[in-house]
Amino acid sequence: MPGVSKPFVISCGDPAGVGPEIICKTWLARNSFNPTPFFVAGNFADFDGLYGTPVAKISDPAEANIVFDQALPVLHIYDGEITRLGQPTLDGAQCALHALEIACGLARSGDAGAVITAPVSKSQLYQVGFRYPGQTEFVSERCGIARENAVMMLAGPSLRVIPMTTHIALKDVASQLTHGLIVARIKSAAKAMTRNFGIENPRIAIAGINPHAGESGNLGDEEKLVMQPAIDELREQGLDIRGPLPADTMFHEEARALYDIALCPYHDQALIPLKTLHFFDGVNMTLGLPIVRTSPDHGTAFDIAGQNKADPRSMIAAVEMAATAVSHREKYDN
Repeated sequence: MPGVSKPFVISCGDPAGVGPEIICKTWLARNSFNPTPFFVAGNFADFDGLYGTPVAKISDPAEANIVFDQALPVLHIYDGEITRLGQPTLDGAQCALHALEIACGLARSGDAGAVITAPVSKSQLYQVGFRYPGQTEFVSERCGIARENAVMMLAGPSLRVIPMTTHIALKDVASQLTHGLIVARIKSAAKAMTRNFGIENPRIAIAGINPHAGESGNLGDEEKLVMQPAIDELREQGLDIRGPLPADTMFHEEARALYDIALCPYHDQALIPLKTLHFFDGVNMTLGLPIVRTSPDHGTAFDIAGQNKADPRSMIAAVEMAATAVSHREKYDN
């Protein structure tokens, strides 16, 4: 329908985890943050009446806009028994994988405005044929984007970070942190800030890999030999970049006010400050895709599933960030 936004699709994640709970709680909190209508791809039985949530089975994404105010729309894509919360099964993993596949397809076809992925268990998925490091790599492949060009950004209200290398051993970081990788990650960050958040000339901070950013080469020379030349090259192209900076002084409140996004050489260097500041409202967003994809920045939490203890703030933030990105992308692309 003209003038009506496409609803967002939330892949159900592992139905034995906290995914169904935080999805239901996000819908129940809808009046407090006025979200874009969304629907779940999953097994209807896993959501029907969960925590008192009224649920409507839909057969077409367009129906989500019609029923969203009265009930949580569920696109039933998998037949199975009702999952026992906290007790993961291979059937549940198969449901999660099927939902992820369907959600990506709906976003690629334009039937869904964005994809929000609920948490999955990779160990369970591996047992049903999943062969990717995580959902990010799966989504990027389904979008026709090479894995190395899909960039993971973690974000909260006061901090956005990108780990330039992700799930590799710390001893391998220096060899992976090449001139080409640094340039590609910074360019992706700059474009994403403009396209997804409307920041015309983003301020970018780069953390050094060594203590004190190498201390002029006395504590390591990666900053001088690899990082600085890449940064200088992009400065000459007009990007606003600071660094390499000592990572231990980059994340206090005054320092964070000086940049829009920070890039860090390795995984924990980026995620520790983000999760310290925004453990309950952090969002994982994949940059470099033709679609908008966000996810809560936490796992399945099988240990508390079914106990009404899961905090929905990260899922709510993921829905809100998807809406922000969709809105800015429309302006950017036009």
